[in-house]
Amino acid sequence: MQLVLPNYVARSGDGMEFCMKVKHMTFLAMYTTIALTIFVVEAMLPPLAPIPGIKLGLANVVTLWLLYYATWKDALCVLLMRILIASMVTGQMVSFSYSLCGGLFCFVAMALLFRLLGKKHIPFISVIGALFHNLGQICIAMVILRSASILVYLPMLTISGILTGAFTGLCAWFASRRLRKDQVWFIR
Repeated sequence: MQLVLPNYVARSGDGMEFCMKVKHMTFLAMYTTIALTIFVVEAMLPPLAPIPGIKLGLANVVTLWLLYYATWKDALCVLLMRILIASMVTGQMVSFSYSLCGGLFCFVAMALLFRLLGKKHIPFISVIGALFHNLGQICIAMVILRSASILVYLPMLTISGILTGAFTGLCAWFASRRLRKDQVWFIR
């Protein structure tokens, strides 16, 4: 029986490249675990408002963190894994499409703003991300429900998106200010 290795291993001249790939995957798995843990803890908190779907979105701190310290590809990978695993573990595969659409809308907005504005505007970028997350969920709800009546929630979700996005962004910003570069788990 022959062992078939992935292309990046077969092409590498020495074992160092393979070790770096394994280290990179390990860091991504660690950040995915951190994001999932935050998601689960937040799910145990009482609702912020009597309006369905309003959450702090604290797991987004990990996405912001990775956009700040790693690459957009790493941040996207962790985001997608968190959404998939969280939906499977919580048994809420029905909400998978809502989470995925909201997460992708949020991610694209934040990744573009990080590229345009730089790393100094984390709270603002987080607010825009939260607003786009809500917009993405409203869009998928309109598609699934085949009704625009869901737009009634948009003003309330806009207010909550500004507040929760600012809180999440401030958490990520304060964490980035408190830790030195050598204290951060680098992926690169």
